[in-house]
Amino acid sequence: MEMTGEQLIRAAQAEVWRGLNDPEVLKACISGCESIERLSDTEYTVVTTAAIGPVNARFRGKLLLADLAPPNSYSLFFDGQGGAAGFGKGSAKVSLATEGAGTRLSYAVNAQVGGKLAQIGSRLIDGVAKKLADDFFTAFNQKIAGPAAAAAERPAEATPGAAPLWWVVAILAAMFLLATYT
Repeated sequence: MEMTGEQLIRAAQAEVWRGLNDPEVLKACISGCESIERLSDTEYTVVTTAAIGPVNARFRGKLLLADLAPPNSYSLFFDGQGGAAGFGKGSAKVSLATEGAGTRLSYAVNAQVGGKLAQIGSRLIDGVAKKLADDFFTAFNQKIAGPAAAAAERPAEATPGAAPLWWVVAILAAMFLLATYT
C-alpha cells in the first residue's frame, strides 16, 4: 500500500523538525500512543493501541531513521507486530520546505500488512488511516504552531486508495506522517 501527502505547518522549519524528532511531542499527537522510547539517535520502539474495524489490538513496533538531512528530510523504516491482529512493515520519506512563514511537510509511505488486518479490506483501512492522519496533523499543528494555526489548516488529503500504515504500527503517526499500522 502506498500513500503520499503534504501538510502546511504554521511554524518555522527548524521548529517542525524538532517536533517531528521529539518523542514527547509525537506521543502527545498520536491517538492511542502509549509509549515512544528512544533506543539511539536513530532508533525507537513504539507501543500503541488501535481499533481498525472489528480488530482491536496493541501494536509494538520499531522505527529506524535514515538518510538524515536536518532540517530538510529523512527516511523512516518501520516493522511492527500486533499479535493475532497481524503485522506491518514499510518505509516513509519525509521532507520539509519553508513556505512563507510556515513549513510544507511532504511524505510518501510504502507499507505492507498481513494477518487479520490484511483481511479487513483496504476501504476500511483507508478510512481509519485517514482519520488517524487527520487527527495527528491537527494535534501536531496545535502543539507546534498553536490553536489558531491548527484551526486555520485543513488536514492533508491522501492519495486515493492509499493507506497510511506506518502510523499505527510505529507511530501511527511518528511522523505520520506518516501513517502505518500493523
